[in-house]
Amino acid sequence: MGATTVRVATEQDLGSICEIYNWAIIDNHVSFDTEPYTVENRLQWWRDREAELTCLVAEIDGEVVGVAYSSWYRPKAAYRSSMETTIALSAGARGQGVGTVLLGELLDRLATQGVHRAVAVVALPNEASIALHHKLGYQTIGVLTEVGYKLGRYWDTEILEKKL
Repeated sequence: MGATTVRVATEQDLGSICEIYNWAIIDNHVSFDTEPYTVENRLQWWRDREAELTCLVAEIDGEVVGVAYSSWYRPKAAYRSSMETTIALSAGARGQGVGTVLLGELLDRLATQGVHRAVAVVALPNEASIALHHKLGYQTIGVLTEVGYKLGRYWDTEILEKKL
């Protein structure tokens, strides 16, 4: 596997972003989305956040293998200094250090943009994601029990934060 390169995502990456992220939706609990994204509805998602939020992709040998992006933690204005971070990797990129590079770059960029707190919400169980976030300095704040219903059962989420 070649070196990981991180760059700002473009509209041309939306097909790859859908492929990577949809694994977490279909037959999987790690995203609480229930319908896979299409390039068309991801385009609206893109346009809603392009001017204010950060979306990065990781590439190996010219292939997009991961996406990480920021979202408003909550819609109220007083929360604007806190961002929720999301990361998703292709199957072949997991466990290869790509997540550390990609999420680390997103956090570095958010820090230079004046973001005070990064928040992550991880559906449990997901030991790899929790370990990645802890490795990058997030601290577990707590667990919300049975807050999501998907695939015929309730799921817990772990809330993590990192001071930037």
